[in-house]
Amino acid sequence: MSLCLQLDVGNSSAKWRLLESGTLRARGRYRHGDAGDREALLSCTHVVEQIWISSVARPEAEADLEGLLQQRWGVKPWFARTPARCLGLVNSYAEPSRMGVDRWLAMLGARARCSGRICLVDAGSALTIDLVSASGRHEGGYIIPGPALMERALLLDTDRVRFEEAVAYRLQPGTSTAEAVRHGISLAQTGALLMALRQAADPVPSLFFCGGAGETLMQLLGAGGELVPDLVFEGLELMAAESIRSRPT
Repeated sequence: MSLCLQLDVGNSSAKWRLLESGTLRARGRYRHGDAGDREALLSCTHVVEQIWISSVARPEAEADLEGLLQQRWGVKPWFARTPARCLGLVNSYAEPSRMGVDRWLAMLGARARCSGRICLVDAGSALTIDLVSASGRHEGGYIIPGPALMERALLLDTDRVRFEEAVAYRLQPGTSTAEAVRHGISLAQTGALLMALRQAADPVPSLFFCGGAGETLMQLLGAGGELVPDLVFEGLELMAAESIRSRPT
């Protein structure tokens, strides 16, 4: 039996999943300061053999989480860091470590599923769009405010844009303030992705979607693609396995 706890840590919360010999046993969400989330995470298993973490949080938050996990299970977590290259994927950044590790791991996960050119769309707090050539070279990407950030900006910086009703994300023109905001955000998100794909030109890349708003954006775009919510975790597993293989014996 092999028990591995994996965490995908964002700026405000984290997703986690527990695998037993490669099979999903439990999963959840952890928000710092939430007692219920803390209890759910720390009680998900009595023993853990490995802890793997993807994190874009501040160093202090990482240190707090590492201390919590190590105190609970006596296992030192392994943090994935963005390298210049790994498993055939080549970083385009002059300073590779400045690329968010979640973007890197999602690209690793997508490449394991597709041998051709890739466009990876992670629709979360930010909308990130990354292109990877068939040879594994990162061609570049885009970072755009996600739907919640766009809406928050409107509410913070305008006095009369206010609404309480729950409105779905659609593309047709809105006939209320709520619809105009939500539909406008939908238009901005899908329009950005369409322009990115137009800029990418040929050969047409295979589309992969992940992130909390990934399914919605995929449906709005209407251009097919594959929804893989756990792409970051899949890349984390690949990179962790490679790290273990390359350790000195």
